[in-house]
Amino acid sequence: MPAPMKQTVRRSLLVTSATLASLALTTPASLAAPSPSPSPAASGSPSASASPSGSASPSVTPPANMSSVGGARLGRAGTQVAIAGGAPVLPKDLTARSWIVADAESGDVLAAHNAHWRLPPASTMKMLFADTVLPRFPKATVHKVEAKDLAGLGAGSSLVGIKEGETYTVHDLWLGVFLRSGNDAVHVLSQMNGGIAETVKDMNQHAEELQALDTNVVSPDGYDAPRQVSSAYDLTLFARSGLQKQDFREYCSTVTAKFPGETTKKKGKTRRGSFEIQNTNRLLSGDYDISQYPGIAGVKNGNTTNAGATFTGVAERNGKVLLVTVMNPEKTDHNEVYKETAALLDWGFQAAGKVTPVGELVAPKGTAQASAQPGANPSASEGSGQAGGAGEVSAKPVAGAVTENGSGGMWIALAITGGLLVLLAGGGYLVNRRWPLPDLVRRRR
Repeated sequence: MPAPMKQTVRRSLLVTSATLASLALTTPASLAAPSPSPSPAASGSPSASASPSGSASPSVTPPANMSSVGGARLGRAGTQVAIAGGAPVLPKDLTARSWIVADAESGDVLAAHNAHWRLPPASTMKMLFADTVLPRFPKATVHKVEAKDLAGLGAGSSLVGIKEGETYTVHDLWLGVFLRSGNDAVHVLSQMNGGIAETVKDMNQHAEELQALDTNVVSPDGYDAPRQVSSAYDLTLFARSGLQKQDFREYCSTVTAKFPGETTKKKGKTRRGSFEIQNTNRLLSGDYDISQYPGIAGVKNGNTTNAGATFTGVAERNGKVLLVTVMNPEKTDHNEVYKETAALLDWGFQAAGKVTPVGELVAPKGTAQASAQPGANPSASEGSGQAGGAGEVSAKPVAGAVTENGSGGMWIALAITGGLLVLLAGGGYLVNRRWPLPDLVRRRR
């Protein structure tokens, strides 16, 4: 057996009966958090969130009882961390209403703050949209945009610039979703998927399959809408699931790309222009007050009136892969959500192995029914060839990933290395319920 596989199997042996029990966890209706204000425009404050009465005066405190999916401590209000000897203290000046730091591979939650608080998610909801819809259309599929495809876009929506009457490939549309957070691209893909209502239904079903029970989808693009909620815990589940797919990893880690422009005719010649789009994830693209984060490889950001700033990021350092989600920092400094995410990533890499996990990221429900035979690959169906290679092993580095020292010498890609792994225990094969993220593939430029 190759050394990497041995290491993965050793990690898999950490799976316990507690992990199996987590698959049966549900969120009782009595523990459901309040819904958000039905009138997002009524509150201009970035800190607007859930309201017990659905009024325009949202609550600024988490509910006393929240979901316990992933562990009882994750259902408690406030910060949950179990620091052992030699572990660093948590960063100071964290102002986010909710956040979580998790090991993407083992699923261990290293620390969390109001992890299951149901809050407006903004465009981080697009991670669930992509994880649900991306496998359904080959990336080379061409679609001509009609007026109905762009109907119903919310006022002030982020747009990539899709034009009625123009044709786009599915690959183009996903670049628009991930890089520019284009609600217009989301609406076109949703229409291709059978319409907005059908896509919302599909997303809610997929969220339930992932055991993301804090989530209620109303609009597939994450635009503020009554009762549209998710949580830091659920958003992290969406990212972890999406990162199993090659195309998802490619799109969420791309820094810049060319996007098709309008078709023009001049002197009898037809020409299709293009323009450059840049990823709005500032830990990936950088900004005047923040640098690219070492080892960053995605995932998705968002910002609306009700949700404030939200972000889920994945990064690798020295073989460790962490997922961090931050929702709605109260501090209003420029790029604050990225600064708090970077601080939590730094802490997580230093604290890994020195803290006792306070919970775990549960596996999808379907994992429990997956074949327990040698070579079983349940995750392959999540991103099969019908998705245009979404489930294939990537030998190509992810564009835009940066190394620990900030240089461009090393490119990082998250690659499938055999789907859901199985381990030998007690003479029989058991599926790894923790659903580990595939190993990282590193390539030198």
